[in-house]
Amino acid sequence: MDANGHAKGYWYGKDPGQKAIAIEVLNALRDYRASEQAMRRRTRSSMGMGEKDLLALRYLFEAEASGKVMKPKDLGDKLGITSASMTTLIDRLVESGHIRREPHPTDRRALILKATPGSDQEVRHTLGGMHRRMLDAACALNPEESRVVVGFLQHMREALDTIDEEPADPEEPSDAQHPTAS
Repeated sequence: MDANGHAKGYWYGKDPGQKAIAIEVLNALRDYRASEQAMRRRTRSSMGMGEKDLLALRYLFEAEASGKVMKPKDLGDKLGITSASMTTLIDRLVESGHIRREPHPTDRRALILKATPGSDQEVRHTLGGMHRRMLDAACALNPEESRVVVGFLQHMREALDTIDEEPADPEEPSDAQHPTAS
């Protein structure tokens, strides 16, 4: 076990050398993800919202910041939920005062969704300090370190987004990763 309670190489095999530092990197990434999940639980709890509710607000903030409008169907597609679930989510967020329905600017038959100014302030108040600390950590990297981190995270995303057609052979060194190691 290391200082953070990780069994060294548990999911990745027992290969000394270069693999040891790679395992440290993967363990640090796992610790980051656990911290991020805990932060999301705290945020949902403090704001009294579900995960999809917060994600919906994020998409609405992003659309507004880029000058785009968001129809309920568009938001439902982004969230990956059915139209019935989307209606329930919208009703809940309208009732709580986080979003409002407005007429579409060019289509009289359609509605758009907008986050209320109060919800933007609430999210900024709840997450502002954390976002500043995260930005400070990223700004502390020099340009070369930033490129390395961005490249690494892009490769990790690709590794996670790839679906294996055949189960990994546990004896194969390059495929020694357990599929549930997250």
